[in-house]
Amino acid sequence: MRRSIPEQDHTTGRDERPSFTFSPIGVVRSPYTERFGTPRQPTITTQVKEDRALPGRIELLPEFAEGLADLAEFERIWCVFVFHLNQGYGLKVRSPRDPGRAVGLFSTRAPHRPCPIGLSCLRVTAIEGRDVHVLGLDILDGTPVLDIKPYVPYADAFPDARAGWLEGRVQDEPDQFRPR
Repeated sequence: MRRSIPEQDHTTGRDERPSFTFSPIGVVRSPYTERFGTPRQPTITTQVKEDRALPGRIELLPEFAEGLADLAEFERIWCVFVFHLNQGYGLKVRSPRDPGRAVGLFSTRAPHRPCPIGLSCLRVTAIEGRDVHVLGLDILDGTPVLDIKPYVPYADAFPDARAGWLEGRVQDEPDQFRPR
């Protein structure tokens, strides 16, 4: 890489554990109002409300509407949101994919996390004003949205990546409901 300016050090002497405060840019308007019946992953819709992907939308605050220009050209988006209703977390969890085994929290997509940030890849069906209409929600109604980014296949898809302890499991098998 050829640089036009000298290399700079922006990291030495920085606090290694800074805290951050984020303000939402919008809110999710979802048909899902309770955890039971909400998809655990956007593409798995068996054993959920109506057994299919239901439409919803991301409603941006008015001051961010202009930022939606050109987003309709993309088929999918990443929605970064806050698990605002969750409290607490454990560093070992039991996944619905393997309820007999406790695995490390960071090897799962469990919603109870030390930093309650969620990420969903959603299909864009339309953009109207400040609303992004989507399919594939796995997010509860009223969830704060922190950011929207376009899904870019050449940079975001790694079909040959290893799937850790999930290897060999059927991708679309329904989750087992296990009450606590």
